[in-house]
Amino acid sequence: MSMDVELELVPESRKAVIERLLQFYLYDFTLYLNIAVDEEGRFPDYPDLHEFWTLPERKFPFLIRADGEIAGFALVERTDDGRKPSYYMVEFFVLQKFRRGGVGSRAATRLFERFRGRWKVTQLGNNEPAQRFWRNVIGTYTAGSYKERTHPFQGHPSQYFDS
Repeated sequence: MSMDVELELVPESRKAVIERLLQFYLYDFTLYLNIAVDEEGRFPDYPDLHEFWTLPERKFPFLIRADGEIAGFALVERTDDGRKPSYYMVEFFVLQKFRRGGVGSRAATRLFERFRGRWKVTQLGNNEPAQRFWRNVIGTYTAGSYKERTHPFQGHPSQYFDS
């Protein structure tokens, strides 16, 4: 049975929910990046997170909910170059208990539908599970009609497509 997946735009009064979820996100990233906790046991604060509430016309912080329960978050940025709306998936995170059940793919698809235009989604070069996830989701969403480029110096793959 598939879960009902919803996106909830997070008001500034609830930004602490995203801050707390970012701790789990960064924990997952310790598999791919050298990130350390401080003496209090916390990962570093996410740089410029406040911009998701001070630049509401350009930055969009979402909770992902599955059957009403918080299942993760997505941070989307509008990056127009003057031609047509363009978006970047800044961060995307689904809690482990909701992975492999379609929650992430449905949330991503809802974001693509909500923000029509050109999209760029990037993964770390050594994060193969994320690369498989995004190639599958974007490949299914676009029926294979997307481009992938790898950053020449950093080696991170990015997918480009229109929604």
